[in-house]
Amino acid sequence: MISIGELYKIYLDYPSIQTDTRQLKPGDIFFALKGNNFNGNTFVKQALEKGAAWAIVDEEIGSVSEKSIKVDDVLTALQQLAKYHRLQFKIPFLAITGSNGKTTTKELIHAVLSTTYRTYTTQGNLNNHIGIPLTILKIKSDADIAVIEMGANHLKEIEGYCRYVLPTHGIITNAGKAHLEGFGGVEGVKKGKGELYDFLRANKGTAFVMWDYDYLHSMSKGISEIVRYGTHDADIIGMVCQSEPFIGVTMTKGISLKNISTQLVGDYNLPNILCAIAVGKYFKVEDAKIKLAIENYLPSNSRSQLLEKGSNKIILDAYNANPSSMKAAIDNFAKLKADKKILMLGAMAELGEESTEEHQSLIDLIKKYNWEKVVLVGENFSKIDNPYLNFRSSTEAKNWFINEKLENTYILVKGSRSMQMEKVLE
Repeated sequence: MISIGELYKIYLDYPSIQTDTRQLKPGDIFFALKGNNFNGNTFVKQALEKGAAWAIVDEEIGSVSEKSIKVDDVLTALQQLAKYHRLQFKIPFLAITGSNGKTTTKELIHAVLSTTYRTYTTQGNLNNHIGIPLTILKIKSDADIAVIEMGANHLKEIEGYCRYVLPTHGIITNAGKAHLEGFGGVEGVKKGKGELYDFLRANKGTAFVMWDYDYLHSMSKGISEIVRYGTHDADIIGMVCQSEPFIGVTMTKGISLKNISTQLVGDYNLPNILCAIAVGKYFKVEDAKIKLAIENYLPSNSRSQLLEKGSNKIILDAYNANPSSMKAAIDNFAKLKADKKILMLGAMAELGEESTEEHQSLIDLIKKYNWEKVVLVGENFSKIDNPYLNFRSSTEAKNWFINEKLENTYILVKGSRSMQMEKVLE
């Protein structure tokens, strides 16, 4: 059986890794991962025919190729290889987790740091047990800083990631109502996300902490270096000075520039912006570069995007949703000044036994405001008695949307990834 050290020598010769034969390029190393509905070992022949330099397998299916390398478990080998690569670097590794805002925070931080440093970061949403090692293995020797996003839906997951990311710096954006089914409640979410703080505490790391959240005070206690950001009592202090159409921030401490404009929708993005400023200041990025990076950042991937279709303005925030982010989005949308406002909300996933209660709470919140119309999508909403329009799928909601021929209307589109609410606008 090949050692990780020997596998790493092969990786240095062929430093591009692929787990999907559809995206494979000649010279890639193919890792034959297994999932609930697929077995990468069955695609080895296809990978080699497409030009893979090597195939890493844990089963010998069909004819054995001299370009196949057998390991005990392909996923474990991938993660161990990532750790071996990580150990070659003496640079800051900044890990980000949290219930809401981690991807936007990561993108803002990457924009700020990239003005001054060669910065590598998680692409898109590759923040799980496969995406994180793949992200590490894409970091080249010219790196100054790495920013790694960590998603999690159960206890011990972040702890596992820390074993091969080995973060020197960390951020928990918040710990709210997300993945309650896997974590077993909000206290479980705090414990699970807190595994990042546990690693930093044990390894004399640095945490960037949103100081407005009291629960993060106690969670971060004992970490050797804490950089605080928030709206008061912090090292970096700022507040919302403008909300429409985009959030603007006035800084009162920690940076010489007073006002920062953005292209982000929603006051709930304030902590994400302040965090990026705090990280930029800590790593000695010039104030003017921090401001420019944040002001030029354009959200994508259905996150806090403001779109215009004809005379309508659409807030597309449909990459994901949980009770905490849904409430923030609805409250923020209610504050916008507009004559006609429509909510189009997809149901929330992974809430377990609390699903009905949380969807009922959302309906109760919606009732507090006046809307032109409310469109709810998914059976988690439809099985609760409510006075609104209910559709089974985003396709049905899309057909309604097209037939309505709306004009001069503000529309919020939000829902869990599984609901694919962005399809409403296609």
